Amino acid sequence: MTQSISKPLAILAALSVGLPAAALAQDAKAGTSFVENFDKIDRKIWYVSDGWDNGAHQNCTWSKKQVAIQDGVLELTFEQRKAGKRDYACGEIQTRKRFGYGTYEARIKTAEGSGLNSAFFTYIGPTDKKPHDEIDFEVLGKDSGKVQVNQYISAKGGNEKLVDVAGGANAAFNDYAFVWEKDRLRYYVNGTLVQDITDPAKIPVNDQKIFFSLWGTDTLSDWMGKFDYQGPAKMQVDRVAYTAPGEKCKFPESITCALN
Repeated sequence: MTQSISKPLAILAALSVGLPAAALAQDAKAGTSFVENFDKIDRKIWYVSDGWDNGAHQNCTWSKKQVAIQDGVLELTFEQRKAGKRDYACGEIQTRKRFGYGTYEARIKTAEGSGLNSAFFTYIGPTDKKPHDEIDFEVLGKDSGKVQVNQYISAKGGNEKLVDVAGGANAAFNDYAFVWEKDRLRYYVNGTLVQDITDPAKIPVNDQKIFFSLWGTDTLSDWMGKFDYQGPAKMQVDRVAYTAPGEKCKFPESITCALN
């Protein structure tokens, strides 16, 4: 059987209903350019998922205890600990504001372990009274030598591509970026262009929130691999940045410095 690399429909459905009522009150104003070095978690900027899960496919409950700052690095952890309906606890944060066209960048070291997903993505959907649009970087712990890029437009996906990450996404920090424009969407890994979308029908149009998440599954083995818990796992984020169109690069290593 051919192994699927796409995100199953079960996840798409869960994303539209999984957020708790508290998340519905998040700030819908458009965000502006920023660089976040994670000296702390500013709750005015970030919403920390806590006490719920995205559906039956997810074997962990989001917990604020799995989100921490260590030496200027955001750490999202996955561990065996009873939380809510699940036997495992996991971490996720998202911006309160939404962001549109521009350059999105994150420096990440991903978790290792079959059945785990380390994700940097943008998303908006029915919970926010918008169509489901999404732009993804996802490293599946079954093979940390690759990252999956993908996007959804009104809940329609099918744009997956697996890209090599030299040395392994879990072995060191790597830079992931996408440049989202009305007529073009480009994905970069460590400054190298790895996917270039120019078909407007395959480019999201709705402003989205920025997410980081680490989660696991017992059921989506075709996509994420058979779950094989080997102890606590950790995803680390050293930096995230958004640069609005036409603005100068915000830090020396930014992809916008090279493109402009």
